[in-house]
Amino acid sequence: MTIKKTASAHWSGGLKDGKGTISTQSGALQNQPYGFNTRFEDKPGTNPEELLGAAHAGCFTMALSMMLEQAGFKADSLETKATVSLDKSGEGFAITESHLTLRGKVPGASEAQFLDIANKAKEGCPLSQVINAKITLDATFEG
Repeated sequence: MTIKKTASAHWSGGLKDGKGTISTQSGALQNQPYGFNTRFEDKPGTNPEELLGAAHAGCFTMALSMMLEQAGFKADSLETKATVSLDKSGEGFAITESHLTLRGKVPGASEAQFLDIANKAKEGCPLSQVINAKITLDATFEG
């Protein structure tokens, strides 16, 4: 079974003076503006790294939930933040890291079980497998 989802981007103008929009098949993003200033100057708006971080955090958290359930646990709460690093690389830029910060409350699991499953989810989630960058995880077990 193959599942296909689509997203699209439109751009007009040069790199610094241009403007773009991003849309998703689901409509979660519909002509969401982005540009040089939202990516490199920390202005309000979205950017590709932020969207990758949202996708990675969501994918990892769902994979972790599945793996916990397979081990006989059900999470009360899983909170994941992904920090994506964009660094200067030669003449251009490269995404060098996606750092996941996780807080989880999983009744019945030990901290060791939680950390073991979280690390397996970090390696096994589909987005972790496609990101060509270092992926790190800090996990906090809350019981």
